Amino acid sequence: MSGFEVLEERGFISQCSDTEGLKKLLDSERVTFYVGFDPTGRSLHVGHLVPLFAMAHLQRAGHRPIALIGGGTARIGDPSGKTETRKILPIETINENGRRFKEQISRFISFDNERGILADNAEWLADLNYIDFLREIGRHFSVNRMLSFETYKMRLETGLSFIEFNYQILQAYDYLTLYRRFGCRLQMGGDDQWGNIVAGIDLIRRVEGVEVYALTSPLVTRSDGKKMGKTEKGALFLDPEMVSPYDFYQYWRNVPDADVKKLLYLFTFLDSEEVERLGKLKDREINRAKEVLAFEITRIIHGEEEAKKAEAAAKAAFGKDKGGTLDAIPSREIPLARIKEGIGIIELFAETSLCSSKSDARRLVMQGGAYVNEKNIRDIETVVGEEYIENGQILLRAGKKRYFRVLVSS
Repeated sequence: MSGFEVLEERGFISQCSDTEGLKKLLDSERVTFYVGFDPTGRSLHVGHLVPLFAMAHLQRAGHRPIALIGGGTARIGDPSGKTETRKILPIETINENGRRFKEQISRFISFDNERGILADNAEWLADLNYIDFLREIGRHFSVNRMLSFETYKMRLETGLSFIEFNYQILQAYDYLTLYRRFGCRLQMGGDDQWGNIVAGIDLIRRVEGVEVYALTSPLVTRSDGKKMGKTEKGALFLDPEMVSPYDFYQYWRNVPDADVKKLLYLFTFLDSEEVERLGKLKDREINRAKEVLAFEITRIIHGEEEAKKAEAAAKAAFGKDKGGTLDAIPSREIPLARIKEGIGIIELFAETSLCSSKSDARRLVMQGGAYVNEKNIRDIETVVGEEYIENGQILLRAGKKRYFRVLVSS
């Protein structure tokens, strides 16, 4: 099966600038392609998984990926999909974020023996001469055409800064630069990047007289209409310091039944026969497919050991493995002396990752979602003291599936 067919089968393709042309290209030669990642945060998140897995599948099919860190474009901020101007970040922060991105991307892409390329567009964007850039590149862009793209049309209603207006030109220049340096013939990204990628195709055609390609993937949403990767605590990040491997595992373990097959295709490397087999499971058996999904994606992101710990902790927490360990469940230490004095139930939950604030904790208790050692606590005046300690810890639960351990230190 060709690289294009793999992407098509697994649900990665939404729009393509020339489907037949790209199929022939991918079938006839080793193609260099790229995806850009602007380091505007300290970690990649679930929204980045679609292009990462797509890149990995194409590399496995024999093609060469370029992971482009947007150390230059992040200094401006992409207006695509945004209703307001991005905050301008210090360059030191962008550089540190880029370093973290590189580590996370390397879990998907091999850069050994030039099988893949890691680049940073700050290398060619940071020191551009503005006048020369306008003369060489800017003259090829029509303002009228740029304003016809949905990204800019949306932002004209709320306000579009001049610095953001330049973003599409810079991304197009990235494509041109990667074509010139590495022979890059394909840019991939999310559907919200279509206008930016097409601008790059047009620029290369005008300047180099060469045909290159665009391929975008759909925004992944759940069957219940929610955006994939959104949790009660916010985005599902890949950094274990921001979202623990256990919480990451639990997110995938609890996806709606209707989404399991789609997510197995998108976010694992299991072959299609196995995905189809798991996707046909029904009722209680579908939980086995969810466990496979959760384990596989956690293993890819956090490693085999962390995935096994998360799986074991989940089974122990939900009573499936009485001899299992809860070690992977998020935790914090609280001194025994403080426990002996007594901690209000609201204060205790507010100090964990289960609640974002005291008001959040108060709502949880009042709505009947707070548990201490599996005992439902509904009284907001409850004080948690020494009598709640079991085996050196206190197990907290919010709702049906979110756990937190209070470790009692002497």
